[in-house]
Amino acid sequence: MPQTWKDNHAFYLTVVGLLAWLVPGGGHFLLNERRRGIVILVTVVLTFLIGLYVGSIGIIDAVNAKPWYAAQLMNSPVVFFLGRISMSGHFPVYGRAGEIGQIYTSIAGLLNLLCIVNAIYTAHLRSLDEARA
Repeated sequence: MPQTWKDNHAFYLTVVGLLAWLVPGGGHFLLNERRRGIVILVTVVLTFLIGLYVGSIGIIDAVNAKPWYAAQLMNSPVVFFLGRISMSGHFPVYGRAGEIGQIYTSIAGLLNLLCIVNAIYTAHLRSLDEARA
């Protein structure tokens, strides 16, 4: 019987986790949980975009706000590129709007981290069930 890429358990879990990080909900799509993937995608992306709308792109600050940036980076690798753009200094952030924007974008990232862990755990449980069958 030919081996599939799902037979290598560690590789399979890594692919699910990376896809879930690259595209919020992507890991669940790979697991054929389309509705859950769509809900995750819409929720995480809208929360992140609301944070950007409230605080501007300048709230993604890898230098002066490292803890916030670490949480924001859990959204997707796109945050890394947005951070590079905001380093130009053309996007000043002042006052409450910046703080609220950081909170929204960071919460979106931490929510996506929970979804990544859930996708990996679900893939692990399914592979255990398939091994028993």
